[in-house]
Amino acid sequence: MKYERLTKEQFEELHQEFINFLATQSITVDEWNDIKKNKPEVAEQELDVFSDLIWEGVLNRVEYLENISASQMHLFFLDDNEMRLIAVKVLNPSKDLTTTEGFAWFKENFLTDQVEMMTASKGYSADKNKDSFDLIKKGAVITKGDLFNWFDQLINVD
Repeated sequence: MKYERLTKEQFEELHQEFINFLATQSITVDEWNDIKKNKPEVAEQELDVFSDLIWEGVLNRVEYLENISASQMHLFFLDDNEMRLIAVKVLNPSKDLTTTEGFAWFKENFLTDQVEMMTASKGYSADKNKDSFDLIKKGAVITKGDLFNWFDQLINVD
């Protein structure tokens, strides 16, 4: 398995897609029930293959990831050739970016010496999707990139 198995909740959300996946392999509902009962290892393999297919599809479309903790933001833009990072660190330990109050404070103080910002870029390993997945495993979430683009415009003002 390349990524990780989908959760029970994810499988429930993707129920129809899983049925379609089985159908592409000419597996009927009755056959699937028989496989689950009499060949659980084959059923496990099918679940893993389906999970990897879903992850591949999602990861092929990911452009932005965010990982926000109490004192830091890691904002990623995943273009075709490299990943770009905007990192923000709040130096005031009493402020928590994950709270409404902390983020409101940040919006007022992001240009002060209480906040550090840096940018970086890095090429991908042999597998861009695996690199993206690793960031997700470390807590990043897929976004539309609003924060990244806002900071990018702020930093790259001509």
